[in-house]
Amino acid sequence: MSMPFYVAPEQMMKDRADYARKGIARGRALVALRYADGIAIVAENASETLRKVSEIYDRIAFAGVGKYNEFDQLRVAGVRAADLKGFQYSRDDVDARSLANSYAQMLGNIFTHEMKPMEVEILVAEVGLDSAGDQMFHILYDGTVVDERDYAAIGGDAEAIRLRLADTWVDSLDLASAIKVGIAAIAGPDREIPASDIEAAELSRGNGRRCFGRVDGAVLDAAIA
Repeated sequence: MSMPFYVAPEQMMKDRADYARKGIARGRALVALRYADGIAIVAENASETLRKVSEIYDRIAFAGVGKYNEFDQLRVAGVRAADLKGFQYSRDDVDARSLANSYAQMLGNIFTHEMKPMEVEILVAEVGLDSAGDQMFHILYDGTVVDERDYAAIGGDAEAIRLRLADTWVDSLDLASAIKVGIAAIAGPDREIPASDIEAAELSRGNGRRCFGRVDGAVLDAAIA
């Protein structure tokens, strides 16, 4: 009788984490940062139809990097969970914290029990009635949740992007300036990102009940210029 193949749990977890990190690092980065009237989200994305940034609920946005089909599954699951909770209770009961916890449990279970982890990192952002109520949660491939405050960066080269944001972000930015800061942080000092590769969105306190909106046209042109 042959002996079953044995791998130490520590080595198995390390191999899964390395596999997920390599897949995520191949993707293009994404940043979110607070500005005076809400939260701006900027992504490098060459596709005009496969979106990295989407609306989840009235005041909540979702952003993902890594394998598109995997983070889009998470986006759809979040929309369904938010709609169900808003229908059963109240629209005001749907918040980013509970969604982030649900995503963390889902990704943690997949990372621990499935053969292949999801090659994704996601960001759940919620704009509050004032700046003190703004929330951003960064959820990693293994279910780890990081509570971000003023800005966040996910995807390839995220650490270097965070350092650039730390040098350039200020609390009084307007939307165009926030997008400009986000683009500069993603691009770095050595390259320029063409306008066709920029995807930008906002969660604005001034947009009415549904705060999410895509940014294009004159505002995006001004930021890129």
